[in-house]
Amino acid sequence: MEGFLYQASIYLAAAVIAVPIAARLGLGSVLGYLMAGILIGPAFGLVGQETADLQHFAEFGVVMMLFLIGLELEPRALWDMRHRLLGLGGMQVALTTLVIMGGVMAMGHQWSVGLAIGLIFALSSTAIVLQTLSEKGLMQTKGGRSAFSVLLTQDIAVIPMLALLPLLAMPGGLSSRVNEATDHSDPGLINTAAAHGDTGMSLVDGLPGWGVTLVTLAAVGAIILTGIYLTRPVFRYIHVARLREMYTALALLIVCGISFVMYLVGLSPALGAFLAGVVLANSEFRHELESDIEPFKGLLLGLFFITVGAGINFGLLFGQPFLILGLALAVIVMKGAVLYVLGLVFQLRGRNLWLFTLSLAQAGEFGFVLISFSRQQNVVPGDMTEILLLIVAMSMMITPLLFILYDFLSRRIKDADEALEPDDVDEQARIIIVGIGRFGQIINRFVRSSGYETVVLDHNLAAIQRMRQFGVKGFFGDPTRPEMLHAAGLKDARVLVAALDDPDAAVRLVTFARRERPDLHIIARARDRTQVFRLYQAGANDIVREMFDSSLRAGRYVVENMGLTEFEASELQRTFYQHDRHSVRELAALWDPDMPTVENQEYIARARELEAELETMLLSQLEDSSDSDSDRKSA
Repeated sequence: MEGFLYQASIYLAAAVIAVPIAARLGLGSVLGYLMAGILIGPAFGLVGQETADLQHFAEFGVVMMLFLIGLELEPRALWDMRHRLLGLGGMQVALTTLVIMGGVMAMGHQWSVGLAIGLIFALSSTAIVLQTLSEKGLMQTKGGRSAFSVLLTQDIAVIPMLALLPLLAMPGGLSSRVNEATDHSDPGLINTAAAHGDTGMSLVDGLPGWGVTLVTLAAVGAIILTGIYLTRPVFRYIHVARLREMYTALALLIVCGISFVMYLVGLSPALGAFLAGVVLANSEFRHELESDIEPFKGLLLGLFFITVGAGINFGLLFGQPFLILGLALAVIVMKGAVLYVLGLVFQLRGRNLWLFTLSLAQAGEFGFVLISFSRQQNVVPGDMTEILLLIVAMSMMITPLLFILYDFLSRRIKDADEALEPDDVDEQARIIIVGIGRFGQIINRFVRSSGYETVVLDHNLAAIQRMRQFGVKGFFGDPTRPEMLHAAGLKDARVLVAALDDPDAAVRLVTFARRERPDLHIIARARDRTQVFRLYQAGANDIVREMFDSSLRAGRYVVENMGLTEFEASELQRTFYQHDRHSVRELAALWDPDMPTVENQEYIARARELEAELETMLLSQLEDSSDSDSDRKSA
């Protein structure tokens, strides 16, 4: 017991120390976990042979992650991805395998070894890539969705790969390899039986091919039917207990049970969990499942990355550093070249193309499984497997650096986009609307539908092009540039609407327009009170907080449903609105842009006084209304 507590303390302490440091330095949590593993393993030797066993347990985090991803995808969305799954994903696996196979054969190895190594390195790290895409908010980009499609295809491709590798076995030594593969004293070698499902309770061992197919289809069908028909009654059943931990237990039971069924029929548990997530995507219990599984997924994935770092054989690395690093970089370059070409073919451009290329250029955690299986089946020479394991680990460690490279390129690409030639503004109007996002679109539709002409400017080329498809003309360029505003008719305009997303750009726009046209009526969009104060000082006439009116209307619905009449609620809403406008003007005079609001004592004191005044006004208004009703009834 004390040994377990010691090891748990070591792993958790390493994560708690290293990951926040890495996140603060902008390196991401994955690199932090990997560095934590290196520190407690090769660097200080605080952990030992239990790392390989622990890795099998930690790999379950990948299964949970795919289950959660499946919950976010409806079956229709998955069907819409079929072209990318079969086309983009299938071509990536095939072409990468052939390119790396050619490189291995050029180094003097036979074709069967080259094919096996090509299959191993065709896979990318689902755990690292999806975790990083989620952290950076890139999952919903075109490049992120394409990367996800390829990763899903790769996870499916592991199944035929495991079936193909035994056919590539070299003659002799099979039984000795089986024994060698199950020897945990071999550092870095994953227990293949645990990794790909040899549980001793297989449902397909000894069956003919058609029997295996039927059992596999039956297992998949059982998962789908269970998700559709059984989960709702079970959730209702445990709801009667009203114990929060029962929901967590059921969520874990769903993931563990499905994974076990997949093991029994020789399929990837990650694939089964993903399928179950898709089936439950339309369930009313989806958010409950997400909240229950998410903490376990995060901890297990972190543990997996720590074990990868702790399992690196630095003795071999330091013995042949140029060979190992050179081969790891060669894999990344060859794989990246294939991904770049495929991205171009599938019409990825700019940031999305580089995100797709750099995020998938590494080897993946399933590579450990295939290497171990290849050694067991005598497909790859034993002295080569240690190098292959190290190449996989090193490429995974380089991945966070590839995302840093993507961030650098993304910023440069953004600058290039901004350097595009602006449109020639050949129209003028008395109303200029700057910014055609969700806020500006509604303003523009309302004003134009009321019979007034507008000129629309925006620096987002995609937004301008999308608007043109609906028959509304707009002009691309930097709307804060004086020449563009003058071309749009600033000299004769009556109203300027500043609806830009960028707060700093909006302030610059209002400042310039007020300086050029002191008589111009400027209406500006603001995100919060701080921006209201900045726009007020810049010279805006009307400032609209983007959420204020909708929130106030929602508050009116609340008090109406608490028993107030529509008239009473409307009067309270009007009073609140007028008082808030008065308060903002007063507080704007006290606001200091060079001092944090929480440190501005004069501002805080006046804000409290105004809030107390508001409460008194509203309560007094309610009492007057109540008295009036009583007088009418008595009369």
